[in-house]
Amino acid sequence: MSKFNASVSQSDVTRSTNVDGAAPVWARPQAWQVAESLFSSFRFAGMGIWFACRTQRNFRIHVAVSVVVLSTSLFLHLSPVELALVSLTCGMVMVLELLNTALEALVDLTVGNQYHELAKVAKDCAAASVLVSALVSVFVAAFLLLPPIVVELGWA
Repeated sequence: MSKFNASVSQSDVTRSTNVDGAAPVWARPQAWQVAESLFSSFRFAGMGIWFACRTQRNFRIHVAVSVVVLSTSLFLHLSPVELALVSLTCGMVMVLELLNTALEALVDLTVGNQYHELAKVAKDCAAASVLVSALVSVFVAAFLLLPPIVVELGWA
């Protein structure tokens, strides 16, 4: 039994049997039953975030910029709606960076050390999604943060 099916109990397998009574090769519990507990699910998600922090330079940059932008937003007393917009755009960038990391790992697992044009397309498009979201985030931050910064500095 693989490490991914290690948590499958005998009752889970018998519930998903074929007509002849044999469990299909792909049988596993429902997706919500994969993790042993809700705590395990959060632990796995935390491990993914920790992996990205340790190994992905761009994710660390996005986290640092998000902290600076959100701190500046709080300092400038942005309205709750403006703060929500800044938070959502920062979160969007980090989510897409995590998805980009996952997709790159999956493509690398699939093609190994071989070059494949479709693998390049998949990786390039995933990276482009992060770039587009980061640019949108910069525009949102500029629209919301620059006016109060100009007022704070006395330039207006």
